[in-house]
Amino acid sequence: MQRQANNRQPCAIHGLLEVLARPWTMHILWTLSTHGPTRFGALGRQVQGISSRVLTERLRELEARGIVYREYEPTIPPAVTYGITKRMQDIKQVLCELNRLAERWQEEDGAQPRQARAKSGSARSEEIDIN
Repeated sequence: MQRQANNRQPCAIHGLLEVLARPWTMHILWTLSTHGPTRFGALGRQVQGISSRVLTERLRELEARGIVYREYEPTIPPAVTYGITKRMQDIKQVLCELNRLAERWQEEDGAQPRQARAKSGSARSEEIDIN
């Protein structure tokens, strides 16, 4: 692979993965993409274990990147709803595929003894050709 003359990352996916791989981010995005627009409190309950502070930080970052939108209604109490943008719709199919893979692996892991998984995992890694 040739290095680019400008200051861009050599791998285009790097910046995207840097955002998506942060703790809780994929869980937030999966919840919003499968449940639709969700109010902040309900989102916090659906992403079990996340603190309000971390949820707020992740949502702010995702909003700044154009991945989620924030809708504010000045009611008492204020109603804040989050949803995914068209940009996120573009990768929703990828999330669905990752979910299918995770479910399949979870089933396989439950069906196989630990030692058998380790052996099949090393055999699979030898079959993969990354070029």
